[in-house]
Amino acid sequence: MKIAKEFGRLAFLTLLLCSGQNALAIDLGRADVTQFINLMVSKHDYDKTALKQMLREAKSQDKILEAISKPAEKTKSWDEYRAIFITEQRITAGAEFWREHKAELKRISEETGVPCEILVGIIGVETYFGRITGGYRVIDALTTLAFDYPPRSKFFRRELEEFFLLVREESIEASGATGSYAGAMGAPQFMPSSFRAYAVDSSSDGKRDIWSNWSDVIGSVANYFVAHGWQQSKDVVARATLANGWQGDAPDNSLNPAETVSSLSRQGVMFATDLPNDHESQLLLLNGPDGDEYWVGFHNFFVITRYNRSVMYALAVHQLGQEIAIEVSRRET
Repeated sequence: MKIAKEFGRLAFLTLLLCSGQNALAIDLGRADVTQFINLMVSKHDYDKTALKQMLREAKSQDKILEAISKPAEKTKSWDEYRAIFITEQRITAGAEFWREHKAELKRISEETGVPCEILVGIIGVETYFGRITGGYRVIDALTTLAFDYPPRSKFFRRELEEFFLLVREESIEASGATGSYAGAMGAPQFMPSSFRAYAVDSSSDGKRDIWSNWSDVIGSVANYFVAHGWQQSKDVVARATLANGWQGDAPDNSLNPAETVSSLSRQGVMFATDLPNDHESQLLLLNGPDGDEYWVGFHNFFVITRYNRSVMYALAVHQLGQEIAIEVSRRET
């Protein structure tokens, strides 16, 4: 089984290296495409004619395959990754965004318990406050990855299924929705399944608009965190040091915390928090500008990783939000 998987991966990489920047129409006669169409019709009573028309407009693009093969979370160190997001320019832009949407941020934060700095941090890391939302058509991204990216085709076929349901439910023009190379949409970069599950009409105008309605964007991000167990007024992460003679296992940066505040303390991990002894925690190790950095992530830290399954991502969101909050406070004094 392992040999078969490795062969499939090598075959895919060979195909990728040999490809150019082509964009090809989806072949509706392919067995896997036909199977998908039949599933949508039988499972969701989808209009076959309308579905085929939308799929005819989709294009499989080599540049999407190239982009997904080298995400920043897997190719950069923490030092390099942090430098992308924690910049003077992005902090300044974040403070302006906070000022412009202060009333909505305050209202939604008070209603949900998710701090303004986390909401702003997410939008800042995801799309630079709406400046970089992705120039790919979502239908192109999802069909490319659903049918021409074997390593994760099952996942992206489910997302393509969710996208077509979203098109029908929200009266979205399939060919007009834009997003990232992976099909993440709008300012909060929701995948179609997340849009359907967590997007909200925070502006009460009868629509869930995560492209241009900032009230809906902020409310949807907050709702995502609430749904994934955000704990109000609880610590997110703390810098840590190791006591002399510490003999614990080297952190593997697991996204499933297996320790507690007290268990880490007993092992000689030193950090500051007011959280109770039984609060779930995990020791983390990152390569910073001055060498190894130890951190302790708490429950809320791992809630952030539900947005993007990366320790570096969660820490960047937290730190950007904190820096923006400091800048906002500085301007108000």
